Amino acid sequence: MQTFKAALVAATVFVALAVSIRPGAAEENSRLAMTIAIDGAIGPASASYVKAALAKAAERHAEIVILRLNTPGGLSTSMREIIADVLASPIPVVGYVAPSGAHAASAGTYILYAAHIAAMAPGTNIGAATPVQIGGPIPGLPGAAPDKDGKDKKDGDHSSEPKDAMTAKVTNDAVAFIRSLAELRGRNADWAEKAVRDAATLSANGALQAGVIDLVARDPAELLRQVDGRVVEVAGGKTQRLATKDAVLKAIDPGWASRALAVITDPNIAFILLMVGIYGLIFEFMTPGTVAPGIVGTICLLLGLYSLNLLPINYAGFALMLVGIALLAIEAFNPTVVIGLGGIVAFVLGALMLFRVETPGYALSWWVIGITVAVFVTFFLAILGALRRAARGPVLLGAQAMRGLPAEVLDWSETTGHVFTNGERWQARGTETFKSGETVEVANIIDLTLVVRRAPASAGEGGTA
Repeated sequence: MQTFKAALVAATVFVALAVSIRPGAAEENSRLAMTIAIDGAIGPASASYVKAALAKAAERHAEIVILRLNTPGGLSTSMREIIADVLASPIPVVGYVAPSGAHAASAGTYILYAAHIAAMAPGTNIGAATPVQIGGPIPGLPGAAPDKDGKDKKDGDHSSEPKDAMTAKVTNDAVAFIRSLAELRGRNADWAEKAVRDAATLSANGALQAGVIDLVARDPAELLRQVDGRVVEVAGGKTQRLATKDAVLKAIDPGWASRALAVITDPNIAFILLMVGIYGLIFEFMTPGTVAPGIVGTICLLLGLYSLNLLPINYAGFALMLVGIALLAIEAFNPTVVIGLGGIVAFVLGALMLFRVETPGYALSWWVIGITVAVFVTFFLAILGALRRAARGPVLLGAQAMRGLPAEVLDWSETTGHVFTNGERWQARGTETFKSGETVEVANIIDLTLVVRRAPASAGEGGTA
């Protein structure tokens, strides 16, 4: 009987271990299809996330990586980093515009062209890959191209020919880049060029018919069934036949570093961090020893400068902001109105010029600029103005503040004794002899010893004013 019980317990433990280990073993032995999601504007955080996710997929020996896109575009530098990582990936990357209603505009179009397999969900679109013009002419101002009637062209009128050398240089570079990706993956290069020069767009079915993408899939499960058996060429010229029919989908979430980077590389957050850093250091210099404003200001200033280093900033705009701060500081100590207005104008123009591109998701908000300017002007004109008035007022600390105060004699012997003034008992000396209870006047303070003299008769017991 004891033997039977021991065998029963052993069998129960064995079954429990087998059940607990089986799911993990099944997942370990099955093929993995790992997913990466890019939602929103493409920036440094997106590039960092994709790089880390592709490295993790390679470590896990995933069968494929599904790069899901829903983006209005982003920074060209970050886009090129993502494309370089996709091209160098030993794991096949499937670019997938999803869910329905999503789009892969601008930078998203280039990334989709770079993927080993390009797919879209029904109800999505792709295109509008024209580079954002930097410093272009404003319609209605000198430099804008008029039409044959002498009127400025409307926003809806597009010309396939660049209007200036800089735009031509940027556009031709973008065309060459996307055509090279199209030729690498065997996709429609002519439409790719049209998407860059004329901001052309296509729906999912239109893109499939035009040879821009390889397939249309309603969801990731259908996508895995459709790509099963396809042969793709990965980095190093190696070919790989995909076996994804029964692959297990596993999402790769961005780590805390990528999430933090996404927050601080937002132009509005970077701008606020910069201003909080400046305010903190100013408070620390105004009230040395408070420590907290200096620490918070230093951290925020370093984070703001780090964010600006990752973003395409205009150093002329940054310099104008510094000039505006300096002029407002001068205005606070030497009011002239003109200098203050100049500081406000310089600061606003610098903030508007700070970022060189108007990429979706990377434009500075007018609300942020307005609130910052209001706080900045209030701070300098009110607080620093109050400090200026306090500096010109009577001294309230030190030896100068003690001179002229009335003091009551507590005890006196010849030329030394003790007096009570300003709520404290002081050692005192003088050239005259005084009686206890007599009111005298403080003439000076030397090494914590008061030099006193007889109070003027006109001052009475109240001392000098």
